[in-house]
Amino acid sequence: MSPWSWFLLPTLCLLSASAAPPRGAPASANCKLKAQQNELNSFLWTIKRDPLSYFFGMIHVPYTWVWDFIPDTSKEALQQSRIVYFELDLTDPYTISALTSCQMLPRGKNLQDVLPRDIYGRLKRHLEYVKLVMPSWMTADQHGKGLYADYLFNAIAGNWEWKRPVWVMLMVNSLTKADITSRGVPVLDLYLAQEAKRLRKQTGAVEKVEEQCNLLNGLNFSQVIFALNQTLLQQESLAGSLQIPYTTEDLIKHYNCGHLSSIIFSHDSSQVPNFINATLPPVERIAAQEIDSYFRWELIYKRNERMGKRVKALLEEFPDKGFFFAFGA
Repeated sequence: MSPWSWFLLPTLCLLSASAAPPRGAPASANCKLKAQQNELNSFLWTIKRDPLSYFFGMIHVPYTWVWDFIPDTSKEALQQSRIVYFELDLTDPYTISALTSCQMLPRGKNLQDVLPRDIYGRLKRHLEYVKLVMPSWMTADQHGKGLYADYLFNAIAGNWEWKRPVWVMLMVNSLTKADITSRGVPVLDLYLAQEAKRLRKQTGAVEKVEEQCNLLNGLNFSQVIFALNQTLLQQESLAGSLQIPYTTEDLIKHYNCGHLSSIIFSHDSSQVPNFINATLPPVERIAAQEIDSYFRWELIYKRNERMGKRVKALLEEFPDKGFFFAFGA
């Protein structure tokens, strides 16, 4: 699953967490499960105050791919905290509505108006191919839950011609066999949000939808066209393969094994496709590096600083409350 998976929230909400089939991560992304709870590594930090607060690091993948590797201490910290904060409130209808709205082109425009003709044609053919083969990607578990290919394709790509190109790029990046077979299982942050609601916790968000949307919409047109072209090239070469992009699979394995040093400030934590590779011509390599630098600065440095200030403000404003902050890569 694409790490930046919240942009498909309506699809992620197709099944409730309680109905999700217990599908684990691909075998190549798994770490050997430790026999004892105290042998599991944790991305949980304690904020020493009275009452205690916690900072939990997560990744945006189906929760069943990582849940068995999260130690009970992290799950208990969630239960003990009165207030749970996420990047975005994924259970708020406004969040879903705003995420949908920010992806759309200005009224009266469609992709055929803004994309170069050759890229538009390739995009249309690729989506026709995906729609044709998607029934063969669906699992028996998904069918058992009433999830079928036509409905899923329309939920993900039904209005693609009216979306901004950058969001279409992310959509195409998610339309792979490995990604589709995971649909119907909430990503970890959505699952935790549902658990917090079930436990009657007070919930909140440290970011606004517009902040995350503006970050993506801030790419200039030439950068977006380059990114969409590279994404199409990659997906055309995969053409139905069950292969998961290396960075996503590697991120899951590092997370499950608790290898913190392998994740921090690696490209895996930047949440967007990596377009840099040695085969690119010099001009295109520069374009890829500019996109990478933009996201690294905006998504890691500036965003982390902004979120850190808001966390600090919450802790200072409510010194008598126990918080559980769950943020992800």
